[in-house]
Amino acid sequence: MSAETNGVHCRHAALTLPDGVVLQSRLWHPSHGGPWPALLMRQPYGSRIASTVTYAHPTWWASHGFLVVVQDVRGQGESEGSFGGFGQEAADTTATHAWVRQLPECNGRLGAYGFSYQGLTQLTAAESTPPPDCTTPAMTGLDERRHWSCEGGAHWWHLGLGWGLQLAALQAQRRGDATAWLEIRRSLEDNRYLRDGPALLERHDPDGMAWRWLQSDPAQEQQWTVHHPPVTWLQRPMLLIGGWWDPHLVGLLDLWCRSQAAGGQPSLHIGPASHLQWWPETQQLLLQFFQEHLQDRPPLEPAPTSQLWNITDHHWDSIPAPDAVGEMSWGLRSQGLACIDPHDGALVMDGEGEGGVSIVHDPWRPVPAIGGHLGTTPGPVDRFAVDQRSDVATFTSAPLGAELLLSGQPLLLLNAQADQPGFDLCISLSRLPADANTVVQLSTGVLRVRGEEALTSAIRNVTLQPLQAALAQGDRLRISIAAAAWPAIGVNPGHDGVPCGAPSQEHRVVTLTLELADSTLQLNPFTSGRLKLD
Repeated sequence: MSAETNGVHCRHAALTLPDGVVLQSRLWHPSHGGPWPALLMRQPYGSRIASTVTYAHPTWWASHGFLVVVQDVRGQGESEGSFGGFGQEAADTTATHAWVRQLPECNGRLGAYGFSYQGLTQLTAAESTPPPDCTTPAMTGLDERRHWSCEGGAHWWHLGLGWGLQLAALQAQRRGDATAWLEIRRSLEDNRYLRDGPALLERHDPDGMAWRWLQSDPAQEQQWTVHHPPVTWLQRPMLLIGGWWDPHLVGLLDLWCRSQAAGGQPSLHIGPASHLQWWPETQQLLLQFFQEHLQDRPPLEPAPTSQLWNITDHHWDSIPAPDAVGEMSWGLRSQGLACIDPHDGALVMDGEGEGGVSIVHDPWRPVPAIGGHLGTTPGPVDRFAVDQRSDVATFTSAPLGAELLLSGQPLLLLNAQADQPGFDLCISLSRLPADANTVVQLSTGVLRVRGEEALTSAIRNVTLQPLQAALAQGDRLRISIAAAAWPAIGVNPGHDGVPCGAPSQEHRVVTLTLELADSTLQLNPFTSGRLKLD
């Protein structure tokens, strides 16, 4: 079956794998001329969608002189076989690359594009597989624990359940199980998935990745898979696209570091984007990259190899030189009223911590997660109202005497213990503009502690989302500390008798005690080699 629209021809094509499974693809290319360099996307959501939630339609790419191949991965869309998730993709990617290169419409040159799952399928293949000419992984990572499902020892809750249920619904659709599909869909529409999601996954997709991840312990590294691209692939031209409010940003930075360590020269662009909402110029950025590396068309005007969007100044910055941004630190101080009086908690640059404060976490009214990279509505947000809660401790700096650039990854070292064998630390870093009564959240991070160690006073390390933000003279910086971030992560019950998740009658009130003498906020620059990426 084929069709032609606006000078672009579209047809179906099939690849039979060595085990007999047939993978289906849709191909787009100009109606005349050829052969052309190929752009390949391998995805699990249906080739007709072709990731148009973030990318231009394949007809646009084809109109610029490319053969576009969008393939349904094994067990999804129109392809045969059983869907096993990431583990199935290495062998299938290897076979698909060889097949695409020999298509009559392909001139032998091959680039890959796609984000999220489609980003990972660009990177997994047998070690001996010839590398593509270029890749453009976006919003993705290699570690199924740290880059796909967990942070700080806690499972991503609404993200993990929501994505897992989407995949489960696709499987129900393939089986023709309308009842299961509707049950899953309704749970997402009325938010019941936040409570019922685990049971739905176990019932409707017990062999799926999301249910497997939820059954794995984030604290046990050996239970998790880390994928390893062939070294030669990491050495080829690579354009990495990330967003400050994307949950996979740490995974993308890990790829950046891995490529550099392998001898590659990856291009890194982190912009004002969440997982599904990108900045408009990304299409032209990708097109220019493909034209240069697949069509031998250098850009008319050289573009920055790497750039970081400044969250507060709303412009692009270069990645700072190694000696341009040093490590920074702040001490936390309180006379015990940091949860009640916004003037009590202090954040002192280059100062020592002092005093302490107690935070009472009531699971009946857990502190909500707003904005950021794990919130239900990701992105920048004013957390003024959340910081007014009496179960949120705030520590605010004095007005800055000069502009301050925050470039890198914040790390909070906090001496904390609880009166129950389990607690969470949910941290936000914010800017208080000098000219407004707002609290502009810049970065968030979480840490989960379970078991008897929660009862012992100890320094806890909480890693926050990397950022690039400039504070103006007169602005103030704030750290906010809570014991919940619902539903970004499940609520900690305060003991091991029930799993973390939606609040229940088995969840306990937890009192956190923070001793601030040894507590500091640090900032590790992008260029320091100390980013916490694993």
